[in-house]
Amino acid sequence: MIKQGIFLLLLSALSLGAQAQQIFSTNTYPLVDFRPPLDIVPPALAGSFGELRPNHFHSGIDFRTNQREGYPVYAIADGYVSRLRVQNSGFGQALYINHPNGYTSVYGHLSRFAPKIAQQVKALEYAKKTFELDEFPAGDLLPVHKGDIIAYSGNRGSSGGPHLHFEIRDTKTENTINPQLFGIQIPDHIPPVIYSLYAYKLNKKPFSEYTPKQYFQVTGTNGKYRLSAVNKITISGETGFGITTTDKHDGNSGTNGVYSIELEADGKTIFTSSMERFAFDNSKAINSHIDYPTFLTTKRSIQKSFVDPGNPLQIYSNLVNSGRIELNDQQLHEFKYIVTDSKGNKSILPFTVQSDGKDVINTPDQPAGILFSYAKDNELSTDAVKVVLPKGTLYNDFNFVYKVKPKPASGAYSAIYQIHNNLTPLHTGFNLWIKADASLGNLKDKAVIVSTGGSSQGGVYEDGYVKATPRNFGSFYIAVDTVAPSIIPLNISDGKNMAGIFRMNFKIRDNLSGIKSFNGYIDGNWVLMEFDTKTATLWHTFDELTTKGRHQLKLVVVDMKENTRTYSITFYK
Repeated sequence: MIKQGIFLLLLSALSLGAQAQQIFSTNTYPLVDFRPPLDIVPPALAGSFGELRPNHFHSGIDFRTNQREGYPVYAIADGYVSRLRVQNSGFGQALYINHPNGYTSVYGHLSRFAPKIAQQVKALEYAKKTFELDEFPAGDLLPVHKGDIIAYSGNRGSSGGPHLHFEIRDTKTENTINPQLFGIQIPDHIPPVIYSLYAYKLNKKPFSEYTPKQYFQVTGTNGKYRLSAVNKITISGETGFGITTTDKHDGNSGTNGVYSIELEADGKTIFTSSMERFAFDNSKAINSHIDYPTFLTTKRSIQKSFVDPGNPLQIYSNLVNSGRIELNDQQLHEFKYIVTDSKGNKSILPFTVQSDGKDVINTPDQPAGILFSYAKDNELSTDAVKVVLPKGTLYNDFNFVYKVKPKPASGAYSAIYQIHNNLTPLHTGFNLWIKADASLGNLKDKAVIVSTGGSSQGGVYEDGYVKATPRNFGSFYIAVDTVAPSIIPLNISDGKNMAGIFRMNFKIRDNLSGIKSFNGYIDGNWVLMEFDTKTATLWHTFDELTTKGRHQLKLVVVDMKENTRTYSITFYK
């Protein structure tokens, strides 16, 4: 039987939660307050709430816009613009609207704002002499009414194509919530698809890349699934399960994520995950929710049905022994996965499990190293390197492995330090200090820590060390950035007449540390330069400030190590 003591104590307390889960949420949300943000009929999604993305859960829903930009975006209810966000990447251009009912709507990747809002944004950019903004206007500055056009859909920021990214957040906590819980209707009569099931031999050890697992092929359709090659799964010792699953909706649907995954044992729920809401600070814990080593090596997203002890996500309920299963008899036990989408369509995968003492697969011991615990601060310190992992960085205990490798042949000012391996996910970055060689000399201000893959981790020189905060384990050394960014003009040159051309375009790039700032000046006056990271495109749209006649242009681009490139020409309008 499953550990009956724990199971029976929790069963009565959790039964109401399990029933509530059948209606997708244990909370009540307003169902008629909000209208859709677009008038495209029927609506279709390119991405669902909580969908699995690299290093994060998708924080909203992505409305398809027929591969075009420029659709009107509407305020979903009365309220006021509470935040104006302009970024080189991320959401690109975004609006946040606070509503009287305690929720905030968010609209991202916009091509442009409605005129009154655009005027305010431009005034702020010129007043602060910056393209990027993160402003919080007073409540009476930009009021909006339900159905007002507030912007137009686009492809700005880190968007992979034209669409509208849309969110609803709790105004007080800023947690993001599944918009389909608010009556935002997406036509959907298609249940999720279940592709495969995995059994993990946990054996009372922390999950890691060394945890053995077995793959079980699944067959079925239209919500009904079964194991295709075996009649039952035999296990021995402590075991966890996981599945691969996705969802689609009617019409022009992308391959989206599911809403909830429930695992039952002998009719009792022992694990539930549901994508109702989450905190942004915890989004990277997707790497604990999934089998992260398998994702890195195969790009296959297996959603685990057992919870690592350092996983801070609040998406789990009905947990018995954190989803870890131990059968102490040879009886047959009936298990069942129930996978539900945001519309309530369900897919069922029943399977039989039996304990077999002969079916022992031992979990290999982790390589010898320093025991690091998820529940406390961890540190390694030598004369040459220092590694600090604050409490909350790890999801599991593990043996930390550290190696020193030979200095690269050129361009390095330290040995290579292997800081564990990239198969162990981290919730936050860790502090890394590397002692610099004497050869760094007067290049201290140009020093950065780089990975052996060539990616800059940033860095500041202090007390003989270069200090940085990488977000993942890997192998690192000290390099320097002494090369200024490049500026490539695309449609302007010295002496050119730009009459009839509405904007000037450039490509800007940096070889290592990254772009820190860019500033354009026409006749000595600062002008707004806009930048899109994914295309490395920089541009200025001419307006009434640039009159007919001869003008002097100066463009200054600076990288993170203060290397500066200046482009100066004369042009005519």
